[in-house]
Amino acid sequence: MLKLSVLDQSVAAAGRSQDAAIRQTLALASQCETWGYQRFWVSEHHSHPSIVGTAPEVLMAAIAARTTRIRLGSAGVMLPHYAPLKVAEQFRVLDALAPGRIDLGVGRAPGSDGRTAQLLNPDRHASDNFPQQVMELQAWVTGEPIPAGHPGHGVYAYPSGATSPDVWMLGSSDYGAQLAAHLGLPYAFAYFITEGQGVDNAFNLYRANYRPNERNPKPRATVCVWALAADTEDEAWHLFQSRARWKMDRNTGRIGALLPPDQAVRDYNASEQVAMAELRAGALVGSAPQVADKLRKLAERLQLDEVVIITWTHEPAAQARSYELLAKEFSLTTPT
Repeated sequence: MLKLSVLDQSVAAAGRSQDAAIRQTLALASQCETWGYQRFWVSEHHSHPSIVGTAPEVLMAAIAARTTRIRLGSAGVMLPHYAPLKVAEQFRVLDALAPGRIDLGVGRAPGSDGRTAQLLNPDRHASDNFPQQVMELQAWVTGEPIPAGHPGHGVYAYPSGATSPDVWMLGSSDYGAQLAAHLGLPYAFAYFITEGQGVDNAFNLYRANYRPNERNPKPRATVCVWALAADTEDEAWHLFQSRARWKMDRNTGRIGALLPPDQAVRDYNASEQVAMAELRAGALVGSAPQVADKLRKLAERLQLDEVVIITWTHEPAAQARSYELLAKEFSLTTPT
């Protein structure tokens, strides 16, 4: 049975305040738990007028207080901005709040522009140390001793407990896949960023080079895909106009809040029309049976038992309805 999970980015919507997007994420998490989704992840972006979730660890704490079963995670913490010890401490606290339910997804990308990234961490070469950071984070999160000779030897991330967060590697290129394989970590490919380009090669590299370990004896992979279901196919494509307009505008350097679908249509030039046709051709959009069929075929091709879904709509009710319809289509149930 294919498991479904959620990635929500707290997207700003035209006509509503940005803080409302954060509260909508909380509401959606509770709903997705009721519908039987496996996990609920939130993202990290900075100085981004469209995606206003800047502090996943804070948002996860609020969600933990409102849920009891669903796994909660970051997709992800942009590790080069931070000290691994502090990230480990934050997520050990989260695991104390929701024992055995915390995923710590990490990425190397800045989640922002270069100037903002430098303000978060003045070290321009911080990303070069990413592999070392991940190894340190792993040790502090799981409670394994830091080797002698390392500045962190004898330092521990508290609080400790019977469980600890699962570290995930996030990526949209071969780099993350190879690092995840080398470190023996679960791997999530950002399919929605590349529109699927590179996913086959990344998974082949990950599975072929995976190094088993006690915590993760087998490779575990998933994809984060953009999908939108509605009660009818026509309605789904109408709602899709909001994201399509955002994508076309972003390609020209214009980034803003998500527009209502009725206001999202504009005239596109020739090159944009080609890009739009390609976007629509690969989009997981339609009625619930149509989207479910596309998701099953994708999961079968990539040999996955879980898919993470991200959905942007201007109206929160349409977003929630999409997740509700897919939960019913896949007969998701909440374990007792």
